[in-house]
Amino acid sequence: MNITVLGAGAWGTALAIQACAAHATLLWARDAVQADGMQTGRVNHRYLPDAPLLDTLRIGVNFDAALAHAEGGLIIIATPMAGLAEMLNRINQATKQAAKSSTGVLWLCKGFQENSGLLGHEIARDAAPQLTRVGVLSGPSFAAEVARKQPTALVAASLDASLRDDAVSALHSDSLRIYTSSDVTGVEVGGAVKNVMAIATGLADGMALGMNARAALITRGLQEMTRLGVALGARPETFMGLSGLGDLVLTATGDLSRNRQVGMRLAQGLPLKQILSDLGHVAEGVRSAEVVLKRAARLGVDMPITAAVVSVLKAELTPAQALQNLMQRDARAEV
Repeated sequence: MNITVLGAGAWGTALAIQACAAHATLLWARDAVQADGMQTGRVNHRYLPDAPLLDTLRIGVNFDAALAHAEGGLIIIATPMAGLAEMLNRINQATKQAAKSSTGVLWLCKGFQENSGLLGHEIARDAAPQLTRVGVLSGPSFAAEVARKQPTALVAASLDASLRDDAVSALHSDSLRIYTSSDVTGVEVGGAVKNVMAIATGLADGMALGMNARAALITRGLQEMTRLGVALGARPETFMGLSGLGDLVLTATGDLSRNRQVGMRLAQGLPLKQILSDLGHVAEGVRSAEVVLKRAARLGVDMPITAAVVSVLKAELTPAQALQNLMQRDARAEV
């Protein structure tokens, strides 16, 4: 199978390293200087400096050539959520011109679009109606560990059964297990909301609130995630799987999590702008938190942890004040 990965950040590079072991894989980079450095040095110095690139992995900057390489195979979009609509639109336009639509498209980004509040599959519906074989690849995964081929499990979600099968054929290996799901909404909500909950858990850990508080936040965060997902049409059992509980546990507790780091540094009193500058990478939870809260409000879904995170990100409350608000909520049944 021919595979093209669009986006040479950490996650795109890691999956390209996995895929090129068994398939003809091309990694497209927007930055020509970065692409040249990876081609000659056989390493992505900026994002994955400790992960060598196999000689079989092609690197390119020509977008049309990258799409042509994947014709009839698989395109994996590895941009942040902010770039998903552009990528889908460009693929859609190329598909119109070629009158071909057999190529499958999966995206890796997790979140809600910042202005519209749309999930990935909703963006695809609007930006790329020509594409019929689309879906998302999600789950608990730090790019550095995937690149080192440490054991990882992901879920490929699509309404198209053949695309789910293609994802397994392309990526399933001794170190990477690919499960499948038809619940695209559930998988995407889990991937988006867990980033917000990771900020909350980072805040608690940064305030040294203890393991009890961490467990409570993760558990109640899972409830918030599930309530929103079900209101959007997802299946509740999806949130007990890899893209729900699995990704939440990893992102909320793993020190490689950028969203967790945002919360911990906010608890130390650092300004958000400085934190994001120091990280040097996108923390999707920062972009998604307020959008999640607004979409939940329109559906009548109560998300108090998300509201607390938003209030801290907007500097309306200190972490201590947000905690106090949560602890002073009325007692209720655990639902």
